[in-house]
Amino acid sequence: MDIAVTGASGLIGSALTTALRGDGHVVRPVGRRPSEDPRAVLWDPAAGRIDAAALEGVDAVVHLAGAGIGDKRWTAARKREIEESRTKGTDLLARTLAGLDRGPATLLSGSAIGYYGDRGDEQLTEESSPGDDFLARVAQRWEEAATPASDAGIRTVLLRTGVVLTARGGALGRLLPLLRLGVGGRLGSGRQWWSWISLDDEVGAIRHLLSADDVAGPVNLVAPEPATNAEITRALGAGLHRPTMLPVPRFGPSLLYGSEMADLVVFVSQRIVGERLAASGYTFTHRDVDSVAAAVAAGR
Repeated sequence: MDIAVTGASGLIGSALTTALRGDGHVVRPVGRRPSEDPRAVLWDPAAGRIDAAALEGVDAVVHLAGAGIGDKRWTAARKREIEESRTKGTDLLARTLAGLDRGPATLLSGSAIGYYGDRGDEQLTEESSPGDDFLARVAQRWEEAATPASDAGIRTVLLRTGVVLTARGGALGRLLPLLRLGVGGRLGSGRQWWSWISLDDEVGAIRHLLSADDVAGPVNLVAPEPATNAEITRALGAGLHRPTMLPVPRFGPSLLYGSEMADLVVFVSQRIVGERLAASGYTFTHRDVDSVAAAVAAGR
């Protein structure tokens, strides 16, 4: 297939493009800066510009671009950037694809389990209602922005990605070094549910969904066995052969990130099941926390 990928230089995007090329697909990275790659596609979401002609004839688009949720402390300006980098980019891409003479058959558009908000121990599926906090509202508007593509008959899948566990960064970027030193532990009470997915399975699920022609709409990209933060921390410690006896007090992340960001990124509890991914026949590489902890300890 000929596949365009936004966010191709990010954590998920870079792993995905490598895998897709390994599968024999043609990959067209969509980015804001000129590239030496002759297949690269230029766009500027903030300015509403995209090289539509370069997207003519592609078979599928994977849209992963967006400002990092946890990269910087939230200010009013940063929160606006988080939202607009998703909504404006998705709207521009969806409308562009809808207007092509030879548009793609498939759009896999990024989203997140933040859609559901903080739900404690409640078990959630793709049919569950949305939350009403900042990240939940961002996810709802992000998904709504993809509507022009689905209205144009493009099979549109909304990738509600969970907490991606990998040694390469992401959610473990700050925690893993502490665990390697043996000075890390659960975050706060540790009772909050983290619906996680390994980077291997995130990439594997996206590759699977590119050809799962009967799947459309929201799909939760989470492992079959959600776990609490305490359970994940213990498994990572065991995989690294390090103790995890020093809990991180709740006030620590709150001081570092601000209370709103800490509450919605670190302490949020989301117990989510990926019913649609399972029904589509995807086979997980990492189903439980012990398996993914071993992968993280091995540097994956």
